[in-house]
Amino acid sequence: MVFATILTGLVPSFLMVALGGVIRARLSENAWQGLDRLNFEILFPALLFVAASRRPIAVSEVVQIGPAVWTILIFALLLGWLARPIGPERFLDFAGGWQTVWRFNSAIALVASQTLGPDAIGQMAVAIGMAVPVANLLAVAALSRGGNLSLTQTIGKVVMNPFLLASVLGVAVGLSGLTIPAPIMAPLDMVAAAAIPIALISIGATMNWRALARMDRFGIYISLSRLVLVPAGTFLVFLLIGSPDGLAPVLILFAALPTASAAHVLASGFGADRKLVATLIAQSTLLSAATLPLWILATKAVF
Repeated sequence: MVFATILTGLVPSFLMVALGGVIRARLSENAWQGLDRLNFEILFPALLFVAASRRPIAVSEVVQIGPAVWTILIFALLLGWLARPIGPERFLDFAGGWQTVWRFNSAIALVASQTLGPDAIGQMAVAIGMAVPVANLLAVAALSRGGNLSLTQTIGKVVMNPFLLASVLGVAVGLSGLTIPAPIMAPLDMVAAAAIPIALISIGATMNWRALARMDRFGIYISLSRLVLVPAGTFLVFLLIGSPDGLAPVLILFAALPTASAAHVLASGFGADRKLVATLIAQSTLLSAATLPLWILATKAVF
């Protein structure tokens, strides 16, 4: 049942990526880059804002879940940094791939959390809301430094990044408990709904399909870190300290998620190697069809 649920959640993503590969030649390289720019500046920021602001966030949930997911993100970042000697020579290209170790797929998170019980979906929503701003902050900072910017320029790039601004504003609305009027949210919902499909199609059009079946050392380590080492470290910590407030299953699932399709959009926006990032995302998503159900089963057995 767990495998069926995960596979059901992944199949639409696989089909959209495949569609991108089929129609790649119908658009020019400039057109695909334009789509990525549209996603970077408008569509994904709208999605992040809508996702973060839709559900009221309690301060108590922030105190419990926030530090845990932030620790998982930092752990993943440090693991990813160990791949620097085997990664791309240009730091900007490495940063594009590096971010995929701590980025996570929110859509798959919400699908997979259904297997953990009725409370898990709400807890996962809080985890996503707390993690998105920090994950984006780390990614934007890494990519900005990869662009050889000065410290002042890097700070400006981070602060004004559309992903970060949308995430922070969305969390602020969620914490405030405010309800945005429907006439305002309706167009935001429409724009947000286009973000993931366009990103997945662009990934399929951009990625190196041969590399998908022929992983190099960098790709192997990135996928191993994202899908095995990060959740394994999280699992071991909760095995030692127990499961406070029953949060261990949700946090282990969070740690085991494949990387986010938004990583491709962000990397493209900064001028990093789009093909490398697209291929890493596809590899992570494909392999997670096997690893994610196993982590869920292990979590259910122990916690």
